[in-house]
Amino acid sequence: MFISYLRMALFALGLLVGIQVPGFIEDYTTRVEAQLQESEKGLEGFQKTAKRFFKGDLMALVTHYQESKDPVMRSDASSLRGLIDRSAFLKREALVMQGPWYKQAWHLLVRGDQELLRETFQAYRYQVLFAPEVIAWGLGVALILSLFAETVLNLLVSLIGQGSTRRTQQKHWR
Repeated sequence: MFISYLRMALFALGLLVGIQVPGFIEDYTTRVEAQLQESEKGLEGFQKTAKRFFKGDLMALVTHYQESKDPVMRSDASSLRGLIDRSAFLKREALVMQGPWYKQAWHLLVRGDQELLRETFQAYRYQVLFAPEVIAWGLGVALILSLFAETVLNLLVSLIGQGSTRRTQQKHWR
């Protein structure tokens, strides 16, 4: 009887965890898009300069800064390069997060940016959304967690049970 309640509790836990996944993915996507907009806003002035003097080529502007005799300009070259790299990264991240749900989830699990994940998790507020994909996530995680726990428990019981069964059989055969 206790095992049945434990199974139900584990299923409920999996359900509650699973329904958080779509909300977390949405929050991460929103964070990426917001930071991308901010990054592009920060590059606007440099883009105008690059458009005016270097046919819109930001990397040519960076090269010009790097080759300058002015140490301030050379220092700004690395800062500008960092802004360009960050913007490119955020564009790639935003593109991935526009894909199908399974690619989004896999990306966050395997290759999500650790800093963005940490910021999203720290700002995340648990929520219960009632949408078909949320229900599917909840049930899916609950079933997987339940099956995993059931399998591990059965393996442990069979390992422990076999040992005692053998000892019992040996004891009775003497």
